[in-house]
Amino acid sequence: MVTKIETLEQEVRALSHDELSEFRAWFARYDAAKWDRQIESDVKAGKLDRLAAEALAAHRRGESREF
Repeated sequence: MVTKIETLEQEVRALSHDELSEFRAWFARYDAAKWDRQIESDVKAGKLDRLAAEALAAHRRGESREF
């Protein structure tokens, strides 16, 4: 049985140069938007609170600098 991934791989291999270029651009936008939604969800759920607190504490101790 052929998996969805294998089917997609076959389809991508069959794309012309221009189609592959268009697909890459679309996928980059899609992936970035999906990543943004995940980060937003994690922030709302408080999953990054500890990391933010640690970063702020390190900054207060002088362990960071502005560029």
